[in-house]
Amino acid sequence: GGIILAVDSRASMGTYISSQSVVKVIEISDIILGTMAGGAADCSYWERHMWLLCKLFKLRNGEPIPVAAASNMLANIFFHWRGYGLCCGTMIAGWNEKDEKPELYFVDDKATRLKGDLFSCGSGSTYAYGVLDNEYKWDMTDEEAVELGKRAIYQAAHRDGGSGGVVRVFHIHRGGWKKVIPGMDVSELHYEYAAKKGMPGYEL
Repeated sequence: GGIILAVDSRASMGTYISSQSVVKVIEISDIILGTMAGGAADCSYWERHMWLLCKLFKLRNGEPIPVAAASNMLANIFFHWRGYGLCCGTMIAGWNEKDEKPELYFVDDKATRLKGDLFSCGSGSTYAYGVLDNEYKWDMTDEEAVELGKRAIYQAAHRDGGSGGVVRVFHIHRGGWKKVIPGMDVSELHYEYAAKKGMPGYEL
């Protein structure tokens, strides 16, 4: 059980691909991770700033900050900076140690804060949702969830020019998080999935 976070690694400047190796998952605390979509500089700065605020919370209170409080803190920051041109769409995911359950929030630069079970952010999210809405189930195993996240990112990267690079998958569980897939090339996934479908010319 827990939450699966799956991301790509491409950064673009208009039609120019500026990087294929961006790490779009940022550690906010030992039990909370954040994802990046939108302006790389804005997301990276404010989520790393969140790491500092969460560290201060733990030092002052003697316990980790709850996921809900961390997401609310980020939403309050974005509310303060509304109208200043920030471009951020983030998912804040972590483990609620009090209630012993995972929690997932979507927060954007307009200070929108939504709690849910399934989110996708960024230019490729339309394609990712096509996979997620079709294949997501409440009772998925960890392995099925990892595969679904991988397929969703592959589909987004294959169809969307602003997405690509490698697929990285993280698993948030009781006690923390772990990196399940450190980096799997999207082009290799394309050949793998095409071969499984029996498409000519894609034999493994």
